[in-house]
Amino acid sequence: MSAGIHLSFRDPIHGFIRTDPLESALVSSRPLQRLRFVRQLGLTFLIYPGAEHSRFSHVLGTMHLAGRVYDALAGRANSPLDPDPKALERRLVRVAALVHDIGHAPFSHTAEDLFDEEIDHEEMTWRLLMSPELTTIFEQLGDGVDAEAVVRVLAKKGRNDREHLLSEVITGELDVDKMDYLLRDSLYCGVRYGTYDLERLIDTVEPLREPGDGTTSGPINRRWHIGLVAGGVHALEALVMARYYMFTQVYFNPTGKAMELHLNEWLRAEGRRWSSDPATFLEQDDVTVLEAMRRSNHAHARAILARERFVLAYESQEHLSADDVERLEALLPSLRERFGDDQLLIDHSAKDPHRLGASRVPVRGHDGSVQLVTDASDFINHLSRIEMVRIYSPRAKREEVAAAVRAGLAG
Repeated sequence: MSAGIHLSFRDPIHGFIRTDPLESALVSSRPLQRLRFVRQLGLTFLIYPGAEHSRFSHVLGTMHLAGRVYDALAGRANSPLDPDPKALERRLVRVAALVHDIGHAPFSHTAEDLFDEEIDHEEMTWRLLMSPELTTIFEQLGDGVDAEAVVRVLAKKGRNDREHLLSEVITGELDVDKMDYLLRDSLYCGVRYGTYDLERLIDTVEPLREPGDGTTSGPINRRWHIGLVAGGVHALEALVMARYYMFTQVYFNPTGKAMELHLNEWLRAEGRRWSSDPATFLEQDDVTVLEAMRRSNHAHARAILARERFVLAYESQEHLSADDVERLEALLPSLRERFGDDQLLIDHSAKDPHRLGASRVPVRGHDGSVQLVTDASDFINHLSRIEMVRIYSPRAKREEVAAAVRAGLAG
């Protein structure tokens, strides 16, 4: 390991989080320090006063968990991963976890579709990783870990089966990103929806090849995945349920969604977009956006800062069918014509509680047989997609808008 400093952080979720010289240098870089000024949950702090936590604390927690999950996977019999605490791939997955969110725009997911060049936050992350500041850090302190390898892991373009497995540690249905943000967001929002048995889950992860389906000639042709021993299925179910409740109760909170809509309307009205140039992008964070909003007299800026927001006029059930969504969407043109675009805000919130089928999470039974978790858990198979529509209006128009929606749906 190259010479350098070590940092230690006291974290309310994981206790002490410590960094090696490469991680320390990355933590001190502009892309990582900027995350101190990007809230993890956007404008949610206006609804849950404790939700002031930043992307910075989240990426530290994700890095810490990446090391723990790597150690659990590497410690299993027949694991393809090196159990050495200083193994290159262990260092690689921790660094990938540390930097995985550096491309997030101000207020995180709230307005992430406003990048120039139609890029997304993942693309901005990769551009920042290849910037001179970060490539220089990797050259000086990487000791075999370089920016290109980190991009491969984050982009799920691993050169070999082991790098593919590392990608699943960071981005998958059983990943350290979710493991951290559910516990962190739950704590800071003051709710209990996001809690689950982290220790049991990590204790039961295991690298497994997906079960054969008759299309491969043998196990050597099937990729490694993050799997579970049978005793961990209920811990995974608890994680899925925690995510489901956090979306329905916190991330899709009706007031929070109204604030997001107001912010997006203001940004578009002002012609503001997130720069696709890494150097310029680093100058944009929650603070710069809030400063601009304070100087603005636009109605959507006042809606947020002066608490003059639109109120909920209509809210659907949480699990709309495709036909229900189509009926609601068919109403919107007439509502906009009657009330005006500036008098309505429409939110369509949708999320799958999990995509475990697509992720192909294998489970090893007590008899050594392997099946996918979607075959091992009836609970997971019965959890349906969240799909809901909300319509907001000025308070004075709420009853009129609500009546128009009811009449339209009854007609």
